[in-house]
Amino acid sequence: MGKNMSFLHVDQIHVAYGEVEVLYGTSLVVEKGEIVSLVGANGAGKTTLVKTVAGFLHPFKGCVTFMDERIDHLMPYKITEIGVSHVPEGRKLFTSMSVKENLILGSYLKEAKKKRKETLEWIVGLFPILGERANQTAGTLSGGEQQMLAVGRGLMSLPKLLMLDEPSLGLAPLIVRLILNTVQKLNSHGMTILLVEQNVSQSLKLSHRGYILERGAVVMEGKGDDLLRNPHTQKAYLGLKQSS
Repeated sequence: MGKNMSFLHVDQIHVAYGEVEVLYGTSLVVEKGEIVSLVGANGAGKTTLVKTVAGFLHPFKGCVTFMDERIDHLMPYKITEIGVSHVPEGRKLFTSMSVKENLILGSYLKEAKKKRKETLEWIVGLFPILGERANQTAGTLSGGEQQMLAVGRGLMSLPKLLMLDEPSLGLAPLIVRLILNTVQKLNSHGMTILLVEQNVSQSLKLSHRGYILERGAVVMEGKGDDLLRNPHTQKAYLGLKQSS
């Protein structure tokens, strides 16, 4: 690794949609083996940041490096090839294809294809319902099952970094707990995870470190527990009133 290089380093990026700037000199670091949460209100720029790391958007200032390699000019498929998997907000499944076909599509890379059978077995171990529904079309699954399938498809490429964008959005509390428990389990087996969440309390409890994004800029960063105890976080995101 190069001097002072992190596993993932988002360094002072500025990103715009057309003329509208969304990220203003935003920086973020993820070290190997961590769960890092990126939290903030809807419209804060969280999805824009993740899409930039994944190659769907490109910064006009600043840079993104992954494992010591600059990636902010690369196309999404190239970024997947070097080990970054992006599970997008809203799941983006192929709804007319079967559960198994969706999973297989996630393993198109050469190395992942070689290990497809074992990876499929591993994912069904994580989410048994996907094994039971293997031949069902993805569009007929419940919201929670679709989210499990989206995560499973993201894992089929055997990523070094898994980025999850709002995995708990719109799901019942029981399913949210299952998804977040799975994130913890994956991390305990060595997977590095960048978790984008509006669910501030649960995601920070789960994370080694977190970043709070407001209006396109990081306003706070630190250990997950420290951010949860911070008065600004408690007032702005957890609805807790401070005692005088």
